[in-house]
Parts: sequence; structure tokens; C-alpha cells
Amino acid sequence: MPQPHILKITEIFPSIAGEGLRSGEPTIFIRLAGCNLRCAFCDTKYSWQGGKGFSEEKIIETVRRIQGRFPADWVCLTGGEPLLQDVEPLVKMLIKEGFKIHIETNGTVHFPFRVDWLTLSPKPQAYGFAPEFTTKTNEVKLVVSKELTLEVIQNLREKFPTQTPILLQPQSNRKWSLDMGIKLLKRAMNAGVKNIRVSVQLHKCIGLR
Repeated sequence: MPQPHILKITEIFPSIAGEGLRSGEPTIFIRLAGCNLRCAFCDTKYSWQGGKGFSEEKIIETVRRIQGRFPADWVCLTGGEPLLQDVEPLVKMLIKEGFKIHIETNGTVHFPFRVDWLTLSPKPQAYGFAPEFTTKTNEVKLVVSKELTLEVIQNLREKFPTQTPILLQPQSNRKWSLDMGIKLLKRAMNAGVKNIRVSVQLHKCIGLR
């Protein structure tokens, strides 16, 4: 009998989407363990290692139990970096169960399957990502860290279709980062960068996970 496929999971919990264009939508989050970048500004460092082993069936059971008291249609796979593990079988099972799928990734690991919403969040220093993401990304999210510059924003804008928004997200809603984000937004607009905006972490503003 084949052994079940095990994924390392940090946590599964209900909340609202707190970042990007999906902000405010009820969502069940599956946070996978492990990260290949480990940025200094990361606000989920507890997900970098460890995690508890879950089979896909156990994850589906947990998500369904949560949905019984929190009837969300969306499931978001996040991390850490969720694509370091083989999540394709889980995604297919969740779709079969009727869920819409959102993945947030740093873009260093490409995946061949389609999802309903994809957030690409390239990280410093290189701000690199697999080229396949150029045409399949719904939004590009840039944490406003001290490394972010107008040149980085301009370079990324050139790599994506104009209709793909670039979001400047202040680092953990800190004031210095928000001020910097607004300054970068103004400079980018004056430089002719299209479809750029500032996006705060809504869930932290209202006291949710």
C-alpha cells in the first residue's frame, strides 16, 4: 500500500486576506514550513523550519472542519515558501472540494499548475524570480524594506504586463516603512511607472492573525 504524501505544515487557520488586492476576503490559510531566503524583515520567521507532518487527507479534513464554522471559499497557501514542497496534489484536492486557491510565493520555484490567484513577492537583494511567473502573476508585492529603491521598482515594472499591479507594502505597517513607501510611490509615479500603489497589512490593522 502506498505511503501517504506528507507536507510540513506550520499552521492552518481562518482569517481574512490582509494583503494585496484580495484584502478583506474570508480565507483559510495553510502556512507551510520552510524557506529558502529567510529575509531579515520576515514577520513569520517561526515558519522557517520545523512544522508538523500532515497528509493531504488530513489537511483537507482540517480545512473542512474550519469551514464548518468559518464558511470561506478561498484557501491561501503561504509560508515560509510554500513551493519548496510538492503542493500540486493538495491544490488539486482542494479544487475538487470546491475551494478557490491563492498562492503567495517569492517566485524562486516555478510550478506548472494553475491557481485562481497568484501573489508574487520577489525579495532582496536580487529581487529575482522564475521567468514563467511573468505572465501568470495577478499581483507583484514588494515589502518596503531599506533595500527597496526606485530602480528596483522600475526594473520590475518592465518585466510584467502593465495590467499587473505592483504593490508597495510597508514592513509590518511600521511608520518609517509607510513613509518610505509613500515617497517611493510618488517618485515612481513622477517617473512614469504605471499601475503602482501602496498596500498595508489590513489584518494587523484590525488585530487579526
